[in-house]
Amino acid sequence: MLVATTRSDYPVGPGVMFNGERAHGLAFADIAVSIPPDATRKIGEIQWPASIPGDPARDFVTLKADRLDLKQAVAAFDQRLNGSSKHVLLFVHGYNTRFEEAVYRFAQITHDANAPVVPVLFTWPSRGRLFDYVYDRESAVYSRDALEAVLQAMVEDKNVGSISILAHSMGNFLTVEAIRQMVIRNRSLSPKITDIMLASADMDVDVFRRDIAEIESSNKRPPVTLFVSRDDRALGISGELAGEPRLGAIDPEVEPYRSILEKAHVNVIDLTNVQSDDFTNHGKFAQSDVVRIIGIRLAEGQTLTDAKPTLGERVGAITQGAASTIGQAATLAISAPAAIVDPNTRDTLGDETATLGATAKSAIQSPVTGVMQ
Repeated sequence: MLVATTRSDYPVGPGVMFNGERAHGLAFADIAVSIPPDATRKIGEIQWPASIPGDPARDFVTLKADRLDLKQAVAAFDQRLNGSSKHVLLFVHGYNTRFEEAVYRFAQITHDANAPVVPVLFTWPSRGRLFDYVYDRESAVYSRDALEAVLQAMVEDKNVGSISILAHSMGNFLTVEAIRQMVIRNRSLSPKITDIMLASADMDVDVFRRDIAEIESSNKRPPVTLFVSRDDRALGISGELAGEPRLGAIDPEVEPYRSILEKAHVNVIDLTNVQSDDFTNHGKFAQSDVVRIIGIRLAEGQTLTDAKPTLGERVGAITQGAASTIGQAATLAISAPAAIVDPNTRDTLGDETATLGATAKSAIQSPVTGVMQ
């Protein structure tokens, strides 16, 4: 994957590529991740190595992590677009996410979706600590111009055929704000942006209503798909902190939400009844059949609403077994924006969760930072 980031690379510890502090501009990287064979892994999960660098037969392993300047990044981007696909998938992660976590989550999503896309990760300065929620939110605002610049460069690149955007958690706030800003600046939205997918949106409903109204004013606005889950524990805690329900945890069938979404022509996929391997129920969009169905739509050049059976109908039939303790812990550490995570143990052990305890220590470490030199 190609990476664009507003994270700082200084000061960092040994082997760390980017940290959670804010840089003064954009930086770029080219990263390759090896994923174990599907026969030896649970689809929808990240297989964290028990020790560095990990076993490629069983674990996610970083094969390459190169810094690029702007000229090199553009060249690498165009080279990939000249291959089998001109369709870009841009992923914007959420709160409480370290650099290596964003890389491995996007690698998992891209692999499990099995869609012919050019993957680009936009990663912003999240410190990856539970109690830095305010810092992370300010970092998302800080990164808005940079994300807009990345999108502008993509739509202006003659080699790009289409762009799908997938945002998760607090990354939704950053994404929607950047797109709104882009619409205001250009007075329209490029038809190259063909899909906007908002998963587990940690975003105020009224802010979304304002932003989507501005985006809706563009006569070329692409389909917007919102993934919600009323049992999202992470967004439940975020809602308590904010004093207002978060967009990704609303019931889309009750007012005023139903009218807001209908007026904005937002397609809603309700994942509430989908069983999750994630204790927080915050990462359902990345799991097994859900991400595979997304991948099918991307591969066929379709939106998530224009083919039968629809994603909502397919999701209604999904059942998943309970995860192992280690599998639960790995998913929790990657995707929980307000999970019960002790920041001190996270710093010393990687991402141990207080809920699941010492059993997960060997599974939840920082595989990317462990090999980046």
